[in-house]
Amino acid sequence: MGQPPPEPGFPGAESFGFSRVAPREKTRRVRGVFDSVAGRYDLMNDLMSLGAHRLWKKFALARTGLRPGGTALDVAGGTGDLAIGMSRQVGGRGRVLLSDINPSMLRLGRRRLIDAGCHANSRAVCADATALPVAPATFDCVSIGFGLRNVTGKPQALKSMARAIKPGGRLLVLEFSRPAADILKSAYDWYSFSVIPALGRRVAGDADSYRYLVESIRVHPGQEALAAMMREAGFEDVRWHNLSGGIVALHIGFRY
Repeated sequence: MGQPPPEPGFPGAESFGFSRVAPREKTRRVRGVFDSVAGRYDLMNDLMSLGAHRLWKKFALARTGLRPGGTALDVAGGTGDLAIGMSRQVGGRGRVLLSDINPSMLRLGRRRLIDAGCHANSRAVCADATALPVAPATFDCVSIGFGLRNVTGKPQALKSMARAIKPGGRLLVLEFSRPAADILKSAYDWYSFSVIPALGRRVAGDADSYRYLVESIRVHPGQEALAAMMREAGFEDVRWHNLSGGIVALHIGFRY
């Protein structure tokens, strides 16, 4: 299924789906999207991915390198799936910080941490990924799962995350990416642009937000481009793992 190319926009413009808007306008619109979908976010993730998002996150958690007593930060962590997993990895002597720019999502994430019994070694903070309110070299692992494509100022966010990581620590970026096989691309386009907005309308009462989320995947940097951005931000030994044929990729970069 052919899709229109992103609008050319203007200097300094940010992608909001296939549109190009001023940075502040993107931040405002993205906040509106997640305010709208927060209550059905976890359910929609299960329905849209047929539960595969749980396997993708499990794969990422197996590569945090975290040990008991470690420290971790989950950026744009939403409802807290990765933060819960890392909290269990670091144990009672460790610390996990969940951050998100959207208060609606953050409230859900904090509630899920409490329900999972992870409240004692975790806390939540409302924060912009481009200006994380943490001291330099604080965390053994920083993660961002399905959030980077929604950030206004991706290069700044990557640099902010790099600043927060201890020497020898790592960043995990779990995000939708580019399918490797042409036959998969065609099926993926049909599912994305036909099924997901309809599902969003029926389940979450909001087709437009899920249409944006689909478009945001198409304009997000692919595997090679994102790896280059991570290197530019100061990460070394950057690598990625394609999951589900490249529909999702886990990028890993290290700070030395």
